Amino acid sequence: MAVTGPLKAQQAKNVLIFLVDDLRPELGSYGNTLIKTPHTDKLAAEGMVFNSAYAQQAICAPSRMSILTGLRPETIGIYDIFTPLRSVHKDMLTMPQFFKKNGFTTVSIGKVYHHGHDDQENWTVYFPKEPNSYLDPDNAKLMARLEAEGKGGNGPAYESADVEDEGYKDGRVARDAIETLAQLGDERFLMVVGMSKPHLPFNAPKKYWDLYDRGSLVVPSRSKPEHMFSMALTNWNELRGYHGIPAEGDLDDELTRTLIHGYYASVSYIDAQVGKVMDALDTLGLREETLVVFMSDHGYKIGEYGAWCKHSNFELDVRVPLIISAGKSQKKTNTSDALVENIDVFPTIVEACGLERPSLEGKSLMPLLESPGQGWAEAAYSLYPRGEKVMGCTVTDGQWRYTEWRDSRSQEIKGVELYSVGEKVRAEANLAGYAKYQKDEESMRLLLEKRFPRNRASFY
Repeated sequence: MAVTGPLKAQQAKNVLIFLVDDLRPELGSYGNTLIKTPHTDKLAAEGMVFNSAYAQQAICAPSRMSILTGLRPETIGIYDIFTPLRSVHKDMLTMPQFFKKNGFTTVSIGKVYHHGHDDQENWTVYFPKEPNSYLDPDNAKLMARLEAEGKGGNGPAYESADVEDEGYKDGRVARDAIETLAQLGDERFLMVVGMSKPHLPFNAPKKYWDLYDRGSLVVPSRSKPEHMFSMALTNWNELRGYHGIPAEGDLDDELTRTLIHGYYASVSYIDAQVGKVMDALDTLGLREETLVVFMSDHGYKIGEYGAWCKHSNFELDVRVPLIISAGKSQKKTNTSDALVENIDVFPTIVEACGLERPSLEGKSLMPLLESPGQGWAEAAYSLYPRGEKVMGCTVTDGQWRYTEWRDSRSQEIKGVELYSVGEKVRAEANLAGYAKYQKDEESMRLLLEKRFPRNRASFY
């Protein structure tokens, strides 16, 4: 089946994946009229924008393992950020392993796996992810003082130093990607460019902060969904671990607005890095033979429900941007509302490169690049644990999101949630148990059962 544009199915020579950290669909190509993302929007105009793409777990390490194996977290069996893939699965097939065996030069730059050295032997070229840095002199002094007091760790949650892009690590990621592309010559390659922002801390050069008028940034409603299950949200300790963030309670409007400002600035910062790498692809004459994927490991909350970060099964946390571009010569922007998942990326790039598909749980999206309106999946699935005792299993059909909170071993149901998705990202009320929505709840329960049957074995 032919793909719209110059690149035909099974004819891609190379693959370039931008894997972004903590990015919700906050891009111009996704309808956000405030955010400044011209380079990603240009990429979207040359490819397919998937409006209903979902991560399989809203946390970095398991999500990235899932992407890089094409397997769901419940198949891999790792749900935390502390356990590297290879510490449990020595021989599980991974994306770099597969492409390296098929003669590709495999390149990892920046944050690809959460654990930087995980699976390192399967990358031909490997640039480790760097730690966060603070460039503002006052913050540098603060970090030194905290270290001297034995309070080392995270510094402030944001920074806007007046530096060039390469002052912060994502600028150096783009630089390394450009230099590596120039060195590859005629080699077939799989390159994964891991952009760390907009993950905390929201550290980005001042010029990206200057793109935004603080007065235009709206503080979201802090109200929780009515009848929400008690475990649905967290105390967002990830943000609370940064200096200057209160240990309890909601953030005030001023700090909320500052953090939103920092998040948006960070998105514009990584957008500029994407633009640089794409320009290099053009300059080197590689664009028309390279399949480009732009994606995020999971979504994020920026004050909705009075909450922050990810770590939940809400739409805000599991819905992600996904753009696939087969070349810049497409006649128009294409969008697809098909329900797709991050595990679909591995089989997609395998098919695009004309390789024999290994055993994967995802579904190749190549047919959607040709015909985005065709019938597709009936649901997208995610999960999130609360410790090792309770697992939240969730499904969406595009209209509803249904979640069961189960005992991780016995599968006994501890709580149920049903939210209307529709045009709203923010859930208003848990409608589970209402007679008016009984048929909808039953329909979604049956959908969930297809992926997470009640008679399944333990999640652990």
